[in-house]
Amino acid sequence: MSDLLAFLQLGFHHIADPAAWDHMLFLLALAAIYRGRDWRSAAWVVTAFTVGHSVTLALAVTGSLRLPTAVIEFLIPVTIAATGIENLLVRDRASAPWGGRYRPVFAGVFGLVHGAGFANYLRDFFSGSIAVPLLGFNLGIELGQLVILGAAGLALAAVDLGLGHRMRVVAVSTVVVIVAVTMAAERTPW
Repeated sequence: MSDLLAFLQLGFHHIADPAAWDHMLFLLALAAIYRGRDWRSAAWVVTAFTVGHSVTLALAVTGSLRLPTAVIEFLIPVTIAATGIENLLVRDRASAPWGGRYRPVFAGVFGLVHGAGFANYLRDFFSGSIAVPLLGFNLGIELGQLVILGAAGLALAAVDLGLGHRMRVVAVSTVVVIVAVTMAAERTPW
């Protein structure tokens, strides 16, 4: 049980650590379009992201998949920028392709990229069986994401009171895109 708790704490601290602000920025980009009443849609998106990063994390940690760290570190801010741009471009989700229900697929694919980033971090901690550490790490990441998304939801709701929902989406997404594009430019692997 202590291994599970140790890796749970490692996962939680990895996602909630201020040094992991790129992961927090991605979560903010995902959450930017949702209101409290949209919690079901937000839950599907976060779950899809979780499934995506869990798959890649398991494949990478077991050695079944090796991805160059420099490419992954570049692609992470690209996914953040793409999410922010999608937030800006799709004003009416109901009239978007698939009624806007493509977003979980979008998040799941981007989760594959983020999972590779988690794996590069986690791979050094494994010695022996991976089942318990992988489960603990994933649970920790999920708990961290819930804390971050809860705080983001409260902050976004407060911003809605002053700006309104659409202005909040535009403001948050614009900042996210600017920061992510800058980050991607700094991490360009070529």
